[in-house]
Amino acid sequence: MFTNNRFLETLVVTFLLLAGGCASLPENNNRQASYALTDTDDTTFGHLSAKRIQTEGQGQDGFLLLGSGLDAFVARAILTHHAERSIDLQYYLYHSDLVGYLFLDLLVKAAERGVRVRLLVDDMDLEGRDAGLIALDSHPNIEMRVFNPFDRQLGRLSQYVSGFGSVTRRMHNKSFTVDNQVTVVGGRNIGNEYFDADPTLEFADLDVMAIGGVVKDVSHSFDLYWNSELSYPATTLIDEHPSEEDIKAMYRDLAEYAEQQKDSDYMNALQGSNLAHRMREKKVEYIYGNAVVVYDLPEKISSDRDATELHLMTQLEPYFEGIKSELIIFSPYFVPGKEGVEFFKSLTEKGVRVKILTNSLASNDVSIVHAGYSKYRKALLRAGVELYEMDKKLTRNQRKEKKGVGGSSKASLHAKSFVLDREKVFIGSLNLDPRSFYENSEIGVIIESSEMAAAMAEKFDQNIDKDTFRLELVTDEEDNEYILWHGHEDGEKVTFEVDPYTSIWRRMGVGFMRILPIESQL
Repeated sequence: MFTNNRFLETLVVTFLLLAGGCASLPENNNRQASYALTDTDDTTFGHLSAKRIQTEGQGQDGFLLLGSGLDAFVARAILTHHAERSIDLQYYLYHSDLVGYLFLDLLVKAAERGVRVRLLVDDMDLEGRDAGLIALDSHPNIEMRVFNPFDRQLGRLSQYVSGFGSVTRRMHNKSFTVDNQVTVVGGRNIGNEYFDADPTLEFADLDVMAIGGVVKDVSHSFDLYWNSELSYPATTLIDEHPSEEDIKAMYRDLAEYAEQQKDSDYMNALQGSNLAHRMREKKVEYIYGNAVVVYDLPEKISSDRDATELHLMTQLEPYFEGIKSELIIFSPYFVPGKEGVEFFKSLTEKGVRVKILTNSLASNDVSIVHAGYSKYRKALLRAGVELYEMDKKLTRNQRKEKKGVGGSSKASLHAKSFVLDREKVFIGSLNLDPRSFYENSEIGVIIESSEMAAAMAEKFDQNIDKDTFRLELVTDEEDNEYILWHGHEDGEKVTFEVDPYTSIWRRMGVGFMRILPIESQL
């Protein structure tokens, strides 16, 4: 759907070659292959999952949507606390913050119980944290691997330039699987802003917890990445290792930090979350349906971009081509390109309603991506697409729902999901932009459930006018087209003639970025 523009890549690479300096990674031939454990039906989660699937799901997979950040953390915490054999985690970002440390403490405690923990993280967020990676890997039940790593002997900035088009291709997958019986897949990385713990930013995100045969497929995907030649064991990648005393001190500091948080506002908020209440009352209800796990193969990162047989999007194409009446898209980073606009136009011409929710300029945390998207807004509206942009502000009631955590002042869409004909749902890590399509690797699950799809579509319809701006394309007397943003402020209807809640300087900056030939990297 997108065309790659190589001009900027060539320019930057030429500059770097003149500057000198090339990355050289160590040999990665000594990594030991390992795989998801298969003898886990006798675990607690094995028994519980089998019982639910047989008595409630008539053999279908079971799903629990995790829309709230608090619920998403509670689900992971409960799964980690009760894990018996294995935990497999694959994430693009893992922050060193409150959520990151609390989750890490749970993982270490699981390892202390004898649970095997395999942690695979992309190297994008790991600068300056090598000692911690070695400390984790030193635990006999924890193995730490880094995907597509940077050379530790060179600065990252120079590698970004010299490796433009290679090190800029990242593992964006997000999955968390316990005992090969329960898995969580979706849009969240590990960090405060994804789990309602950041006072300045709250990502509106979505994960799905799943039981049944779908879990084995997520585990298979994890194994492919874990055993890939692009996954480096921490000890292979990092030469300088902390002393045993330093490692002990790191574990001690982690345990003390977690202990200090026991009575914190955030821990109290977790205990008061909706999912925590439902679990205590034993009222957690799953939705059942058939599911297919779709994912890029890890070789995508090191292969030509036209090797579409490796791509997730190739697996999704039949679902998009089969849409009959309605398509709802949630995509925080949305850059359709000309081919994407034509595709949506072909749908609307067949009578399909296409509704797209993405970030506004004010709510977007990556302005350059908004520059790539904004140039297609008029064309999308002309094509009959119903276009909505996220309102950056949380209402007082929304902040109250966070129960004393502090209340984030800004909301930003981060969920990546589609609803097809109110019959099927896609939930995963995939954005509708060139980076997700061609550069990074992604994962998601397609769920055939009219119950889930209808519920998500109805929630969209109920909330879309309250929480977003509806875009309208209008024409003046001189046939000049311009966009109006219709939304609400303090309960009153408002209309903006420019991107809401933005300064002229920010809009000018985005206008400048629109002319840069960088769409293939957005």
